[in-house]
Amino acid sequence: MLEHVYERVSLARYLSAVLIATDDERIAAEAARFGAPVRMTRADHLSGTDRVAEVASAEAAEYIVNVQGDEPLIDPAAIDAAILPMLDEPAIPMATLKKRIEDPHEIDDPNVVKVVTDRFENAIYFSRSTIPYPRDRAREGTTHYKHIGLYVYRRDFLLKYSSLPVGPLEKAERLEQLRALENGHSIRVVETDYESVGVDTPADLEKVTKLFEASLTGMKNG
Repeated sequence: MLEHVYERVSLARYLSAVLIATDDERIAAEAARFGAPVRMTRADHLSGTDRVAEVASAEAAEYIVNVQGDEPLIDPAAIDAAILPMLDEPAIPMATLKKRIEDPHEIDDPNVVKVVTDRFENAIYFSRSTIPYPRDRAREGTTHYKHIGLYVYRRDFLLKYSSLPVGPLEKAERLEQLRALENGHSIRVVETDYESVGVDTPADLEKVTKLFEASLTGMKNG
């Protein structure tokens, strides 16, 4: 799975290097097996952002992209889409992705993080609750978006991110991106068609394996 993620991320046009950051020797050994550069980090990080920040402190890259290692079907084009606003607008400290929710069951699922944005596509709030909440429960005409957990950071902002105070919203929702909003920093949210499929359980692995096999079959038939 790790190798698939690495290969997919490496296809993004706007990335100059792809590194695997981990505190686990087993992951490091697997990365070395297929030739990926690895950065070992401390084991006491509270979030993936903190881990990425440690690696970024020793790198010279102006922009840092944080991709989860459990998404073997990550779309390289989605990575590029999240990066582009950062290149065009120097004032944006970080960016992420959202996707329109197609399955109505996801709207009320607390495991699916929702996001609402302003007219300029900057995040207003991320929540495990239903946002926006249709007061009369008639959802026709109401569009809901789920957050895709890929982040792009400007390096100087990422390095100070870990030192920002953790606020009550982040504590309540357990969503680290709320730290930026609670401390007055904006997050640009780019819409994508990419359907994030993370692997957290054996059932997730079976689902992703079937999707991967189907994509290979489609390529052969094409």
